[in-house]
Amino acid sequence: QVQLVESGGGLVQPGGSLRLSCAASGFTFSAYAMSWYRQAPGKQREFVAGINGGGAINYADSVKGRFTISRDNAKNTVYLQMNSLKPEDTAVYYCNVDIVGHMYWGQGTQVTVSS
Repeated sequence: QVQLVESGGGLVQPGGSLRLSCAASGFTFSAYAMSWYRQAPGKQREFVAGINGGGAINYADSVKGRFTISRDNAKNTVYLQMNSLKPEDTAVYYCNVDIVGHMYWGQGTQVTVSS
């Protein structure tokens, strides 16, 4: 079965960096686009970044220039490098894959940006 396991969250000061990882299994990883979403308290889940099987990438405007998504198909892992973090980046970050119209999610990893 499809499994997505996020890691790498934590508490960081404003201006700091974190790298999130999402280990995937149960499907042909290289064939599918992978995405990161986030959900802040009291807000809807929102798209952060996505990368397709060919390496094409897109970002939410709020993170352009600060976040970098990448993937390692040999390790079945997608990453999110987050730099210049702001308090408004505080959220639970989720890894996502859409397989034939079915959205799969990881359990999420908490990112807190605070001094």
